[in-house]
Amino acid sequence: MRVAQLLLATLTASALLALPAQAADRPSRLPAEVNGGAWPSGHVQGIAIDQKKGFMYFSFTNLLVKTDLAGKPVGSVTGFTGHLGDLDFNSRDGRVYGSLEYKAAKSFYIAIFDVDRITSLDMNAETSDVVTAVYLKDVVDDYSADMNDDGVFDGDTAKTPDHRYGCSGIDGVAFGPAFGKRGGGDKLTVAYGIYANADRQDNDYQVILQYDIKQWRQYERPLTQTAPHTSGPDKSDGKYFVRTGNTTYGVQNLEYDGHTGNWFMAAYKGIKPQFPNYSFFMIDGAKPAVIKPIEGQPQPERGKTLSLVERGLHDQTTGIWGWEFGGQYGLASLDDGRYYVAQQGTVVEDGVTKQTGLAQLHRWTGKAPAPFERVQ
Repeated sequence: MRVAQLLLATLTASALLALPAQAADRPSRLPAEVNGGAWPSGHVQGIAIDQKKGFMYFSFTNLLVKTDLAGKPVGSVTGFTGHLGDLDFNSRDGRVYGSLEYKAAKSFYIAIFDVDRITSLDMNAETSDVVTAVYLKDVVDDYSADMNDDGVFDGDTAKTPDHRYGCSGIDGVAFGPAFGKRGGGDKLTVAYGIYANADRQDNDYQVILQYDIKQWRQYERPLTQTAPHTSGPDKSDGKYFVRTGNTTYGVQNLEYDGHTGNWFMAAYKGIKPQFPNYSFFMIDGAKPAVIKPIEGQPQPERGKTLSLVERGLHDQTTGIWGWEFGGQYGLASLDDGRYYVAQQGTVVEDGVTKQTGLAQLHRWTGKAPAPFERVQ
C-alpha cells in the first residue's frame, strides 16, 4: 500500500508539472456567477479576470470596478470623462488593459491599470497613480479622415462619408498570438468601433490592429483628460480586415480563446438588409492573413484579410459565418472551454437608477444558433 501511495503521489506531481502554469494556478472550482454590483454609471462594457489572484474587473463606461470572485467590491477607479470599453487581463505583467475614447478630442487610448494598487473605492483616474494611457495614432487617423475632401470633419456621427472604414474609435481589446499562430508572444489586439450606416459600402469589415507591447513602457503617460497627450507608437504592427457585414459600433468585445485557438468577436447587430447581421463571429486563428482587395473602398485598396471559422450559421449569399449570442457586454475566456459572459441590467436604489453587471459562467458547445451554454 505504501509503495502504491508513493507511486500515485509521484504520478500526480508529474502530471501537475506537465500542466501549463496557468492551468496549475487555476482554482479547481469557479463560481457560476460573479456580481459586479450596481453603480450610477454607464452600462457594463467589458470584463477581465485574474484567476491566480482571484479578482474580476468590470468596466462600467466611466469607471472600473474590482471585485473578488465572491462579488465583494475591492476597489474602483472613477473620474473618467471618456468612454471606457472592453477589458483584458495581461498575465505577463499582471495589469488590466482597456479601450478608452475621447471622440470630441480625437484621442483614443489603451488605458493600463496597475490593478494591485486598486485597494479602495473611488480612486481617481487622474490623481491616484493607478492608470496610464498609450495613444493610438492609427485609430485617430482613420477616425478623423476627411473622406469626401470637403475640408470639414463632421465629428461623432454615423451620417457622414467621413471616418475611414466607418471608424468610430475602438472597443474590443484582447491579448493573443499573432494571427495564424497558436502560441508565441501575446499581442495586444484592438478592434475598431464601426458606425452603423446602410448608405455606404466601405464599412463592411471589422478592422483589427495588433501591437507588440514589449517596449510600451516608454509611451505610457498619466491620464490628462483636459489636455490629452499623444504619446504612443507611430503605427500598429499589423492592420487586419474581417468581412462580417456592417455592424452597429463594431466589435464590442474581442477575446482570444486558448481552448479553440480562435478569436471571438461580439457585436451589436448591423442594419444592412443584404447581410445576415449576426451578433457573434469567430476568426480562424490557425489561418494566416491573406492579402486581398478590401471591397467597397472609394479607391482600390488591398489589405491583410482574416478568415471566419466555417461553423455555426451560414449565409449562402454573402458567405459569412456566425452565431446569435449576447457577448457584447463582456466576455472572458478561461482557456479551458469555460467563459464568463457579462449581462447588463438596471436597478433603482433610493430613487437613483444604477447599472448592474453580472458575469455568468458558460461552456463552449459550438452549436447554432448560440455556441455557449450556462454552467449552473
